[in-house]
Amino acid sequence: MSTEKILKAGKIASQVKIYARTIVKKGIPLLEIAEKIEAKIFELGGKPAFPVNLSINEVAAHYTPGHDDKTAANGLLKVDFGVNVDGWVADNAFSVDLDENEENKKLVKASENALSEAVEFIKSKTADYKIKRTGSSITTNKIGSVISKTIEASGFSPIINLSGHSMEQYSLHAGITIPNIDDGKTIKLEEGLYAIEPFATPGSGKVRDGKLSGIYELTSEKSPRSSLAREILEFIKKEYNTLPFCSRWIFKKFEARGLFALKELEANGNLHHFSQLVEVSDSKVSQAEQTIFIDKEGRVIVTTE
Repeated sequence: MSTEKILKAGKIASQVKIYARTIVKKGIPLLEIAEKIEAKIFELGGKPAFPVNLSINEVAAHYTPGHDDKTAANGLLKVDFGVNVDGWVADNAFSVDLDENEENKKLVKASENALSEAVEFIKSKTADYKIKRTGSSITTNKIGSVISKTIEASGFSPIINLSGHSMEQYSLHAGITIPNIDDGKTIKLEEGLYAIEPFATPGSGKVRDGKLSGIYELTSEKSPRSSLAREILEFIKKEYNTLPFCSRWIFKKFEARGLFALKELEANGNLHHFSQLVEVSDSKVSQAEQTIFIDKEGRVIVTTE
């Protein structure tokens, strides 16, 4: 585990977050926002860890604009982006009320407070032990309990089937789930990289699959039939490895023929195509997220301030 690269990714993400807040305005095309954020990541020496997600209102996650998307920023907008440095990722998100709506503002605060309380809880539990010697005393269900109680105290519900997650090199979801409720699972947080990711809603507190997102992930390297699909597959392997990418990026490189290749690769079983995630009662959702790194001495470093 490369501490240097993890911290570099976090530093870039923190700078990009400051920049992103200055360009997210009502009426600005989502495509423009996404491309400016992704360009800033490259400018600062990183790569996007996944396509910028710009999800509005009841869409909780997995909306990234297509190459010809005309949607303008509005409503309760979630800005979720990651920075990749040699496969080590800083994952973070924030929400913005673009409608001057009181409930939106309260929802934004609820997820932000839940994130802050969860991170402080983790820090408090790592202050007087060394993971290498005694093992972690932090369990995932206790983090979830802190998140849910904080959100519920604001009068909202956590999204129970979305969660934070452990991360490893070139792996955004590396096996450990950090729930937004107490799910009863006492998995300990040992040395490693973790995204803490509360979602708040006035609705039912669950998400369902919506429309396909145009976001993909490489799942198999088996050879497709056409030479074009093989060419795109090799590009995906080299450029993104197993991190998510989107049709917009492929179109930028290969134009329309790249989109045809994506369809073939999906049909061939090479790619997983993510769905948008929509709150089941079509209620608005807010999101906040930071990445923490627990080192071998048990110290908690928030990589994305």
